[in-house]
Amino acid sequence: MGLRRKLAWVALLYFAEGFPFGIVFDNLPVYFRVHGVSLKDIGLMGLLGLPWTLKVLWAPLVDGFGRKRTWIVAALTAIAVVLAVLPYVEVTTDLHLVWGLLLVLTIASATQDIAIDAYTIGLLDRGEEGIGNGIRVSAYRAALIVGGGGLLALADRAGWTIVFGAAAGIAALLAVALSATPAIAAESAPRPPWLPALADWLRRPGAIFVFLFVLTYKLGDASMGPMVKPFWVDRGLKAWDIAAISNTLGIGLTVGGALVGGMLTSRMGIFRSLWILGLAQAFSNLGYAGAAWLDAGRPGIYAASAVESFTAGLGTAAFLAFLMRICDPAQAATQYAALSAVFALTRTLASAASGFGAERLGYAGYFAFTFVLAFPAYLFLPWIRAWSDAGPGRTQSTAA
Repeated sequence: MGLRRKLAWVALLYFAEGFPFGIVFDNLPVYFRVHGVSLKDIGLMGLLGLPWTLKVLWAPLVDGFGRKRTWIVAALTAIAVVLAVLPYVEVTTDLHLVWGLLLVLTIASATQDIAIDAYTIGLLDRGEEGIGNGIRVSAYRAALIVGGGGLLALADRAGWTIVFGAAAGIAALLAVALSATPAIAAESAPRPPWLPALADWLRRPGAIFVFLFVLTYKLGDASMGPMVKPFWVDRGLKAWDIAAISNTLGIGLTVGGALVGGMLTSRMGIFRSLWILGLAQAFSNLGYAGAAWLDAGRPGIYAASAVESFTAGLGTAAFLAFLMRICDPAQAATQYAALSAVFALTRTLASAASGFGAERLGYAGYFAFTFVLAFPAYLFLPWIRAWSDAGPGRTQSTAA
């Protein structure tokens, strides 16, 4: 299969992956509040996002049974059914039913994530991960815009029943389209038992340092992110500024950065891209530190936002290409889910600590500190090079 056709499938797959995520985190909180659900219950519904973190627990099932295409289509079908039913449930009196429906929705979404990530690892050949991940990030962000802001804007004009009907229709169309995904070689080969294969993967030389790298590579980015919106508010910027510049334009710049990062990763190789694009990602944090230190007005804050969004896309493309490179296509669902869980832990812990850091150091000091947090990952680069060069098999040499 040619590269262009592969990239078309990657785009469709990751649009499908991002679509329900945008609905859950952008649409549903607004829908529930408009319909009188208490803030306490809306907050507790955040727990329904746990399947995206815990998906590693059932990832071996996706590796061991059936084809990835079957899992993807079944998950999208379940998502479509839940979205079609949801507007006909009274959210204030049938809250337990709502919780049950949303749990089905998030488990199905997390399961399709497992299958899509594993399928894509098997679809792309060595050297294609960079450009593939540029397309991947772009399609995912486009889906967030459609599933989040796009459908949300439709609610005022057409009503929530139409919004959820349209969302269900999109999910159903994606299920039909992705039922035609071509077979990949990894699914026709014999599949080894997942637990011994995972244990062998974890025993590769330097495995602990690779997981520490995954934990820390986006640490600076993840630590700064939760405090950016409060910084904008405390500097007097309005919701329109945040929506138009930080969100809409920011997503567009991240998509552009991901596409450029994907092309650079394909040309420079994964290892060089990790540290070069990672430096760009790290230094962008100083833009926000400078804006806070100088008490910059709108132009300075807008510039800091634009640079940070673009460089985040650069670093993400290289990072995701590395994660794909080191997974065995035969066990990709389990291995990639394990790496994703480690990366999710970074976001969770960094977000929890960010408010304390900003209060203690102030915005300027904290944003400068997040720049420093980007560099511990570089201590692990010798092991990263060994794993990246060797790919999913055993490393060829042990880094010293």
